[in-house]
Amino acid sequence: MNPARRAGIFARLKALNPKPTTELEYRTPFELLVAVILSAQATDRSVNLATRELFAVANSPAAIAALGEEGLGEYVRTIGLYRSKAKHIVQTCAILLAEHGGEVPRTREALERLPGVGRKTANVVLNVAFGEPVIAVDTHIFRVANRTGLATGRTPLEVERRLMRFVPPQYLHDCHHWLILHGRYICKAPRPECWRCPIADLCDYRPKTPAPAPRATAPRTTASRTTAPRTPRAGRS
Repeated sequence: MNPARRAGIFARLKALNPKPTTELEYRTPFELLVAVILSAQATDRSVNLATRELFAVANSPAAIAALGEEGLGEYVRTIGLYRSKAKHIVQTCAILLAEHGGEVPRTREALERLPGVGRKTANVVLNVAFGEPVIAVDTHIFRVANRTGLATGRTPLEVERRLMRFVPPQYLHDCHHWLILHGRYICKAPRPECWRCPIADLCDYRPKTPAPAPRATAPRTTASRTTAPRTPRAGRS
């Protein structure tokens, strides 16, 4: 894909959504960090439902550390792999308190040393909480980048590095959100909805998925009602 087409793709995505952001609910970098750890192999909706109750009672490293694994688990038990996630979050809180003054670090290296935090989670925090122009390649971005031809690669890291090299600088900060949302709602797996895609003519994917055929509806028929003649009642004698 040439630079002009890449720029055209992001220009259209920006026109449709000038200020994209995460669908996870948070108010502080720490709340975002917890939400992103919980979101691994889970939907943002399920995480938001859990964290609304959790953050109402504990939204700091000290407060969640005080809950402990079992206490935290009661709030996040509806999320997949909640036991291991609760363990990682409590361990992360202890490290934040001991080594970072209770604050979320602002470097990828320090973030990746936290339990439950890999490169993707670190990049989400750096981008969303601290405004860094980095790209967190999840399954949606990996699929969209390869399918459209924006940045092909065999691994998430390879796709991330190519996106960082190919995406025009003015779009780099929001690229992460545009591609996630595009993959979540239009360029779906396994069947992309090309017929309503705003960048279909700029995308390398072939063949384009046609619009689904309209459902045939049987004509409504009104059954004729037959009423038996009423038999007059015999009069009282």
